[in-house]
Amino acid sequence: QVQLVEFGGGLVQAGTSLTLSCAASGRTFSSYAMAWFRQAPGKEREFVAAISWSGGSTNYADSVKGRFTISRDNAKNMVLLQMNSLKPEDSAVYSCAAGRTSVTTRYSDYTYWGRGTQVTVSS
Repeated sequence: QVQLVEFGGGLVQAGTSLTLSCAASGRTFSSYAMAWFRQAPGKEREFVAAISWSGGSTNYADSVKGRFTISRDNAKNMVLLQMNSLKPEDSAVYSCAAGRTSVTTRYSDYTYWGRGTQVTVSS
């Protein structure tokens, strides 16, 4: 079993950067693909980025490609989401997730979820 806790969210201005972190517990963390999803009020949950268990493969939503970078440190049981050139439409609750299917965009493929961290981007 894997427990996930996100942190690093906050209120930032458009055009700036923010890094989200996801700390995982459990000795099997390195065997899971990891992903970030987000959900804004009144909208459905949206895939943001995913990374394979080794870090060798990544996948990004078109809306964040070129601006966001996902990475992981298996020695520290951490997943990061570096967000650059933030836009107001990036405002949402960001959640990390762990699953066995590598870099999939489907939230149903992820078994374990964190509670999320709020990101608000002001214009």
